[in-house]
Amino acid sequence: MVVMGIDIGTTTISVLVIDGNSGEFLDRVTISHQSFLKGDPDCSKIQSPKKLWSLTEQTVNEMIQRHGKPACIGMTGQMHGFLYVDDCGEAVSPLYTWQDGLGNERMEDGRTCAEILREKAGTASAGYGLTTHYYLRKKGRIPHNARKMTTISDYIGMKLCGSTRPCIAKDMAASWGCFDLESCDFLRAELEELGVELSYLPEVLPEHSVIGTTSGNFPKGIPVIASLGDNQASVIGSVKNLSDTVLINIGTGSQVSFCTDQYIKAQGAIELRPCTGEQYLMAGSGLCGGRAYAMLEQFYREASGIKDDSLYQKMEDQARDFIKTYGKEAAWKIRTTFSGTRSNPKERGSISSIGVENFCPGAMTLGMIQGILEELFEMYQEMCRMTGIKAAYLVGSGNGLRRNSLMREMAEDLFGMPMQIPACSEEAAYGAALQAMVSAGLEDSLENAQKKIQYE
Repeated sequence: MVVMGIDIGTTTISVLVIDGNSGEFLDRVTISHQSFLKGDPDCSKIQSPKKLWSLTEQTVNEMIQRHGKPACIGMTGQMHGFLYVDDCGEAVSPLYTWQDGLGNERMEDGRTCAEILREKAGTASAGYGLTTHYYLRKKGRIPHNARKMTTISDYIGMKLCGSTRPCIAKDMAASWGCFDLESCDFLRAELEELGVELSYLPEVLPEHSVIGTTSGNFPKGIPVIASLGDNQASVIGSVKNLSDTVLINIGTGSQVSFCTDQYIKAQGAIELRPCTGEQYLMAGSGLCGGRAYAMLEQFYREASGIKDDSLYQKMEDQARDFIKTYGKEAAWKIRTTFSGTRSNPKERGSISSIGVENFCPGAMTLGMIQGILEELFEMYQEMCRMTGIKAAYLVGSGNGLRRNSLMREMAEDLFGMPMQIPACSEEAAYGAALQAMVSAGLEDSLENAQKKIQYE
């Protein structure tokens, strides 16, 4: 029995298959989708749903030809963003991604849509679906034939099944903001009072249930599961025991995630998100995260004039040499909030503690790594304070940690625990596949499905 997981990411599409009995990773295809479109204004970060669907359709068929008909298909993808579909379930707008900045544009009264919603209807930030939807409504830019909103991964799920009416699970719904976790519904009264058009909201599913079976160009009858948020999917696909493990992910952005069975009033940089039926996920996100390290590599390229060869190994070597000579405490102090924060998009990063004795690339590289990790550790410490619980295990995911052994070592020092890395590098797609087995009735519980996770 093979099981498929699909992850519609910000820059890539990943389709993998695993052995449903052992959990062994069998195969994957990961492609750079390059689907970004020109936004108007420039702060709008949008992508082409049609291109994302075309590439996914092609890749899924390729994997089925290689491995046969899967027993079920799990979905996951980038959270917060959305697109509009018409009565036939076809996309009639671009995908407004989580990076979209329309919610921070000043309106006639001088406030942003994010600020207006945050004041009256709870969690709201630029890039969150309802914030962008509110902006488009106020500007009269919702397509005339738009009927419903959906996420990109749920849209792909619809297309796999030939469905026309979107539905999304509560974790994806909550990622749009203005959502009450206790009632598992949007704050409809508050939103309606503000003039947010609610008829576009899709049905919210309490669980990740089967939304249909494949049709069209695919083998008929494969169950397709309602999409997981990529944060939840990464946790499910990386962590064997949700109750005692902290997960840090460093990719384009960065996240720290820690589960709790308590309903708590999250505050500051910490969000409380739905996870499984019995647990919530505390999540803290660094908007720049791993991108900060990529920015530094590009900076070194421009300064050196090197165009072709990657400088990442050289950067790590220089940082290690600096540690041997001067120690970690002599590194530059860098705050990596170069893209702002959820609560303060205008916040910017800073660099300090530069002296004659440490004015060298190794000190800057080391400081950047420390800054990325310290932002996550600060949020983890706040999670511990909120719940009174500390993690017993540390798991790391994302290419930032997989490809940088120094970053892993420093994370272990900072968190005070050895780090385990999942054997499957596509953690979100793997988590979607595990959830799919449970939802399709092929595994009796998510806890048992997660026992199949293997580490390097």
